[in-house]
Amino acid sequence: MADGVKETFDAVADEYDAVGVDFFRPIARGLVKALDIRPGERVLDVGCGKGAALVPAAEAAGSATGIDLSPRMVELAKEAAAGLDVDVRVGDAMAPDVEGSFDVVCSSLVLFFLPDPAAALAAWNGLLRDGGRVGVSTFGPYSESWQAVDDVFKPYLPRDLADPRTTGAESPFASDEGVERLVGSAGFTDVRTITHQLPVRFTDPDQWYRWSMSVGQRRMWMQVPEAERDGVREQAADRLELMRETDGHIGFEQTVRYTLARR
Repeated sequence: MADGVKETFDAVADEYDAVGVDFFRPIARGLVKALDIRPGERVLDVGCGKGAALVPAAEAAGSATGIDLSPRMVELAKEAAAGLDVDVRVGDAMAPDVEGSFDVVCSSLVLFFLPDPAAALAAWNGLLRDGGRVGVSTFGPYSESWQAVDDVFKPYLPRDLADPRTTGAESPFASDEGVERLVGSAGFTDVRTITHQLPVRFTDPDQWYRWSMSVGQRRMWMQVPEAERDGVREQAADRLELMRETDGHIGFEQTVRYTLARR
């Protein structure tokens, strides 16, 4: 699974968060704000991607360390953080190879990609000083109309590739309480959740398609046989058109969940 995630994010890295849809950066900045990072604190961003959380974390603390499984994402994060005191390297979120203890570990939209989220959280716990803080962002509930768009992929997806938002009540990511239990099981205390509604807007179905191919959802597209992709894209476009708003945009409200805790 790790190889598949690495290959996906290497492939999307250059277009990731760069198709005119404000999505990953506001989510990551919200996580950094919720963690209330202070000057001088030692911060680790796990799965830093192109630096959406790493940059504001370094700005808040004065420095930060970031790791990501994708070498290309690491290169782009270094570019995004130019001029800041950051240490960015290739690393596995399941077993971060970093030295010393941290005041804060943050991870935005990463946990549900990992093969064993509980084991990853336990590893992150071990990197924190006593009283140190962890914060993760995941997806909360979203609208039935958006579910209908995602459903176009369902016939093609193996169980282990299903979107973590759509795997039903058995998934720890299906509810605030489920994620809180997951974090608590890794030995964290004072576990709590903050939620935020993020408006997401596309100009047309083509922009949605470009966006979906530039993020982790690309893995879903790759499961659709090439001969059937145009048909799936047409199905999605029909369902997206039902979501068109009076101003002409296609959109939905994404609930973002910030789960915070202490060692």
